[in-house]
Amino acid sequence: MKTVEHLDNERIEKIIRKCDVCFVGVIDGDVPYVLPMNFGFKDNVIYLHSAPGGRVIEALNNNNNICVTFSTDHELAFQHPEVACSYRMKSKSVVAWGKVVFQEDMAKKEEALNIIMEQYSDKKFTYSEPAIRNVKIWEVPIDNVSCKEFGAPHEKYKGDDSVRRTF
Repeated sequence: MKTVEHLDNERIEKIIRKCDVCFVGVIDGDVPYVLPMNFGFKDNVIYLHSAPGGRVIEALNNNNNICVTFSTDHELAFQHPEVACSYRMKSKSVVAWGKVVFQEDMAKKEEALNIIMEQYSDKKFTYSEPAIRNVKIWEVPIDNVSCKEFGAPHEKYKGDDSVRRTF
């Protein structure tokens, strides 16, 4: 089993779309702060939503750098059941970095809410004006991304130019 880095945008998006939560990391003063969140994803932008205030909003107002992590397909694997060091977790992950922009335009906020809901449902939704006004919409255009598959079989990606073996 190997670790491979995926370079193909379609594969990266497929991994993101398979997740039901992401983990958002921000800087609160000099302390990292990570929390799980629902999300939407479209055109290389991650959409998040929250209450209009609180610790994370204050942290982002001071430093809008953000790291968003997605992880899926977790499976415990080992080479020998009696050797602890042979255990590892197979998984696929995407780590994305960017800067949060808070969206204040009502029509764009509604569009972002629809993008978020499309991650979880095929239904179409309507939102009241107070619901749109009272939600904080975060847009995170991705500046940099890393995508890795841990525990990939040796032969799975042989000859595939969209991956790079990292370990």
